[in-house]
Amino acid sequence: MLTIYSKADCVFCERTKSLLKLKDVKFEEVRIDLDQAARQFVIDQGHRTVPQIYQDGKLFVQGGYTGLMRLNEDDFRKLRGN
Repeated sequence: MLTIYSKADCVFCERTKSLLKLKDVKFEEVRIDLDQAARQFVIDQGHRTVPQIYQDGKLFVQGGYTGLMRLNEDDFRKLRGN
């Protein structure tokens, strides 16, 4: 399962979640504006922007939404477990 680090009023966070829902990929959202530990994790990983997309504790794609858009249908199928 993917973990999406996001915050309120973030257009690219909303686009990321919408794309994953459209592709039927399960994810957990962690809001860094509500969770100080999550915010610190993102900063400690060297990120200064959201969304950041992780899988099993490791960065899944570079570039957040832009990186996610580079995936092909086979990549999304694997994420769904098909």
